[in-house]
Amino acid sequence: MTLKRLQENFSRLRVFLPQAGVHSLDSMAATRSNTLIQTEQAQAANAEIAAGLRRHDPAVMEQLIELYQHRLFRYLLFLTGSRDQSQDLFQETWLRVLERGSQYNGRARFDTWMFAIARNLMIDQTRKRAMISLDEATDPEKERPMEIAMDAPSPFDHFHSQEQAARVGHALLTLHPLYREVLVLRFHEELSLEEIAQVSSAPLSTVKSRLYRGMAALKPVLEAPSEVRP
Repeated sequence: MTLKRLQENFSRLRVFLPQAGVHSLDSMAATRSNTLIQTEQAQAANAEIAAGLRRHDPAVMEQLIELYQHRLFRYLLFLTGSRDQSQDLFQETWLRVLERGSQYNGRARFDTWMFAIARNLMIDQTRKRAMISLDEATDPEKERPMEIAMDAPSPFDHFHSQEQAARVGHALLTLHPLYREVLVLRFHEELSLEEIAQVSSAPLSTVKSRLYRGMAALKPVLEAPSEVRP
């Protein structure tokens, strides 16, 4: 088929497209356009943060702390299971961001870079205390690559009230730290699997395996009937 005939056929097809289909195509185009705009805005924001950190701009640091302090502390609390240790690491993380801000190039999300700093500090602190680190921890089961249906509801999707959220928090603390970390980053911090791999310095297949096994371990805990109160 010649290029001219192909173009004619495509033009003829567009004539007979149902109106709903045209609207659907328009909607898809608008969605792609909005996604592109959001991506460009995010990249511009990352570049602005990187420039501010290179200047050691106190206003930028203040804005970052205000924006990310709750997420950082929550991540550390789930990671360590200790409020005192989390508070120490929280302070150290922001000091490290201030000291090494010039290393942030703006190509990745700031929160991904920040979580990686916090995780490495936790590992260093744990080693100093002669305790086992996350990197050295042995997974309860042999890890192997797994494909996960990410469009399926997670155990977190069924718990919305404050009481139920507390159950999730307590259940997370019963999991192996490697599983707990990836669950928190995926469902609390809404990082992509690729970003979690960057934070944890683990292969993508390992991240998928930990997420799958963490969800499997968490599900029976959350599905267990809660205590009946008088």
